[in-house]
Amino acid sequence: LREFYRLLEETSNPLILVEKAKPLLDKLRTEAGINADETKTNTDDTTTNEDAKLSNYVQPLISVLLLKLLHTLSASYHTISLDHLQSLTSGLGVTFTQVEKAIVSAATSKHTTPLRVRIDHRSRCLRFGDSAVPKRGSGGGGKGYPLESGTMRSHLTVLSRRLHSVCAVIDPPDVKAQMVAREKLYCTVRAAVDGEHVAMLARKDLIEKRKEEAERLTQEKLKAEAMKRREVLKNAQEEEERRLDREKYLREREKMDKIRKEVEMTEKKALLKALGHNVEAMSDKELVAIDVDKLMREHAERKAKAKDDAERKVKEMEKKLDYIVRATRIEEVPLVKKRYEERVRLQKESYEADVVEKARNAKVQWERDCNEKAQLNAHSIFDFMQDFEDLAMVGRRAIHEAKMVEEDRRAEDIAEKGKLQRARNRKEVEQRRIKEEAEQLIREEEERKAEAERQAREEERRKQDEEKRQVEAEHRKKEDERLAVEREKQRERDAAAPAPMSKDLENASGSRYVPPARKDEGGGRWGGSSGRSWGESRGGSYGGGRYEGNRDERFGGGRGGD
Repeated sequence: LREFYRLLEETSNPLILVEKAKPLLDKLRTEAGINADETKTNTDDTTTNEDAKLSNYVQPLISVLLLKLLHTLSASYHTISLDHLQSLTSGLGVTFTQVEKAIVSAATSKHTTPLRVRIDHRSRCLRFGDSAVPKRGSGGGGKGYPLESGTMRSHLTVLSRRLHSVCAVIDPPDVKAQMVAREKLYCTVRAAVDGEHVAMLARKDLIEKRKEEAERLTQEKLKAEAMKRREVLKNAQEEEERRLDREKYLREREKMDKIRKEVEMTEKKALLKALGHNVEAMSDKELVAIDVDKLMREHAERKAKAKDDAERKVKEMEKKLDYIVRATRIEEVPLVKKRYEERVRLQKESYEADVVEKARNAKVQWERDCNEKAQLNAHSIFDFMQDFEDLAMVGRRAIHEAKMVEEDRRAEDIAEKGKLQRARNRKEVEQRRIKEEAEQLIREEEERKAEAERQAREEERRKQDEEKRQVEAEHRKKEDERLAVEREKQRERDAAAPAPMSKDLENASGSRYVPPARKDEGGGRWGGSSGRSWGESRGGSYGGGRYEGNRDERFGGGRGGD
């Protein structure tokens, strides 16, 4: 064991490690009484022979030797073939499966430093260090592995430093020349540092000014763009509001027309079904062409006729039923009398038989009672009756008194329970009252808060409506002013132009001449009976323009709406 320990501590050559350890293992197996074949076939069994105490150390020493071999191989090799590894471990007397288990245990050990090793069965080799971890994205098959491990990566750097130290020892540099060159360099730097500092400050100021100017221009540009966007957005919102109001009015009108038509169509279908017509076979055009008033009159006439027919049939049925009932009752009178007389006779006979039977049974019972009384008198039973009754009453009185005491106790218990129950009921009623009062207070508080919120909402809505009305009034005022200015301009233009002859105007327009003061009432400058101006026609047809549509529709119902 001492030689084996020295071998493990001093030997670092993996190629001769197993060869030197093989004689020691054979000697240890010989002393333990275990041959190599038994070790290969059964490595986990322990011997119970008292002469083979060293046999317990054979398998652990083999495991330690395998671990030492793997560590020395990892320090010397990046990769090693499995065949070479099998040849190195053939002298240990273990199977290669056990060697693979030892490799896996060394790589996944949590008690010692794990060995960075990987078995590549595809390439039939063993990889150590960083070569055991494939690169990301590699396709496998032994490709994509780095060429250096963590311990080998800095070897060239260390070699360079040591060679530089050797060169400095062999050919030492001129220290005075180095000091002179360094002094010249320092003087040059000190002479130029002030100028460089001033230039750097000037460059910094210039950069700051340029930054501030660029930032100012950017801010102004952003403000102008934001103002332009706000104006565009405001105009778009106003245009959208006018469009939405116009569309809302049109939708409401279409909706009311549609509802009215649907109601009329439903009434027509109901009337037609009531009159017996096949509504499903009729088209929509036929249903629209039908007169509702005519259908209602026809339906009323049919209902009146049906009602008269029903009343006539009921009267006829009443007369027929009355005749049948009278005839039936007349025919049933003799039969009813005969059944009544027969029933009276049978009941009389049954009553007489019952009276005779009861008298006979009473006589028999009286005779039996007399015989029993005579027998009791013969034995002097009635002489001792009073004593028997007294003795019986003594026991009954005792039982009666005990029951009275028990009943008094039970009545007291019932009274006590009733008292407790009444107290509980009063307490529950009081608690319920307090709870209801608290709930009532909470409800009142919630109602008060809800009322306050409602009033606040109403006030807010009222303010919004007031603001809206003010805005609409301003819009209407501006519109009226604009229209007044336009009318005044038109009057001035008409007054400046020569007045045409009325006859020529009638021949040209086909209508009577309208004075300029009444042109607004008659439908605009260009005449006509439509009552719509050029701006109205243009806005209503194409949906554009700033003042399109009816002014009353735009501002919510005309001037009288305020």
